[in-house]
Order: sequence, then structure tokens, then C-alpha cells
Amino acid sequence: MEPTEGTYEYYDYEETENSSMCDYSEWTPSYSVIPVLYMLIFILGLSGNGVVIFTVWRAQGKRRAADVYIGNLALADLTFVVTLPLWAVYTAMGYHWPFGVALCKISSYVVLLNMYASVFCLTCMSFDRYLAIVHSLSSTQLRTRGHTQASLTAIWLLSGLLAAPTLIFRTTKQDQTSNRTSCAMDFSLDQRKRRLLKIITTLVVVFAACWMPFHVVKSADALSYLDLFPDTCAFLRFLLLAHPYATCLAYINSCLNPFLYAFFDLRFRSQCLCLLNLKKSLHASPASSLSSQKTEAQSLATKV
Repeated sequence: MEPTEGTYEYYDYEETENSSMCDYSEWTPSYSVIPVLYMLIFILGLSGNGVVIFTVWRAQGKRRAADVYIGNLALADLTFVVTLPLWAVYTAMGYHWPFGVALCKISSYVVLLNMYASVFCLTCMSFDRYLAIVHSLSSTQLRTRGHTQASLTAIWLLSGLLAAPTLIFRTTKQDQTSNRTSCAMDFSLDQRKRRLLKIITTLVVVFAACWMPFHVVKSADALSYLDLFPDTCAFLRFLLLAHPYATCLAYINSCLNPFLYAFFDLRFRSQCLCLLNLKKSLHASPASSLSSQKTEAQSLATKV
């Protein structure tokens, strides 16, 4: 398929005055090579991850915590690779999406879900191995099947939450000049959705800032154990000193989110204030005025 005007729109570039004068002929090989690579990844990923999941499932009672994380990592990868045929067709058709809005959103969501779930599974698996090797006796109670299941539940819930913005902002766009439909992020939203985007972006950035030092320290410790990082006394002392503070910073994220909601979301803050005022009024006013106070609180909340 010959390249069409506006191919760059797939990457959400802003259209400029000279965009129609640009030469996009170098995209032509991508329409053939990338679909082939996608399908190759699909075949290898489908078979390989399928074998891993089947092997872990057959292990039953002999499964270690690391095996469970490996199985969930393979599940995340398998969920992702099943969408690759759609992306292969999308690329082969010159970045034209013929599958509708729903599959555009779902396929994009699965890509991010795989990314977050993979990161969290690898982190938990590394932490489990660290406990098993360094604190084998004292960490027995932390490495039970119940704790493993709880961590997996948290992994999938958090991954699903972090990937959720793509369900809101990913959509199909119709190009009238080329009669081509792209699957891309759409930020041309009203003020309410822009505020939501700001809140979600802030939550993700704060989450990354809180957890990044923890992952860096853990990764450095694991690499040092494998002799891939320097194991000098000064470096090991630094890791030992940094670990509790990095852990505390990561845990702080759990109590920051309510404050972020209140700071960035005017509606949420207004509703909280209305609830507090209503509670005070219930203690100070007769029961007969309850109905009118509720109506007033609801009207105040909807005005923001």
C-alpha cells in the first residue's frame, strides 16, 4: 500500500503548514516488514508463553512463589501477543484501523496492561528470590501462598488501574482526505476530561517517583549479587543505608493519593467539604432539617 498523507498522525504529531510537503516514502518498507515481525512475535509468543503457563499449571503443589510469578508474567505476555495480528493488519494497511473503536481501545489497553503487569511481576519475583536467598529463615512467613496470591491480586489491580487512561483517550480518528481511520490518543476533550487527565497523569508520575528509588536499589542489589555490579564495601554500605529510606518512600505513595485527589480535583474537594459540613449540621440542627441540608449539599457539589 502506498504511503498516504497524514501517516505521521499515528504518532499524534501536530499537523503543521508544511506537513503536506513532507516526503513519507521511507515509510513504505514498514508496511511490509513490521507486519511480518509482528506475526513472528505472535507465533513465538503464543506457543512459548502457552507452554510456560501449561507447565506452571501442571506443577500444582510443587509450585514455588517464583513459578507463580513466572506464570503470571507469561499470562501478561500471552494476553498482549494475541492482539498483534490486529496491529499487523493496521500497519500493513498503511496505519488504517478497520476494527472499530472498541477493539482500538481494548488492544491499546492490553499493551499497557502487559507492560505494567510484567514490571510488577518481575519486581515481586526478584524480591521473593532476595528474601529466599538472603533472609531464608526470617522471611518464611512473608513468602506463604496467601501472601503470593495477595501480591498477584494487587499487581493485576494496579496494572489495570494504571493502564485505564488509554480506555478513555484512545479512539479512532477519520481522515477525510485519505479516507483512513487511525487508532490514536485523542486529547481534544472538554474541561472535565482534561482535569481527569491531569489527575491521572499526576498519580502516575507520583507513583513512579515514589517507587523508582526502591526498584533501583533492589536491582542494584540483585546485580551486585550476580557480580554484574561492583561489590565493594562502600557500595554495599550505600545499598544497606538507602534500602529502608527507599522502602519508606515507596510506602508513602499509599497515603499521598487522597491528598492528590483533594488538591487537583475541585469536585472531589467540594464533595468532601459538603460531607463534613453535613456531618456538623446533623449534630447541631434538628432532625426535621435533614432533608433540606442534604439537598443543599448535593447542589453545592454539582456546581463545581
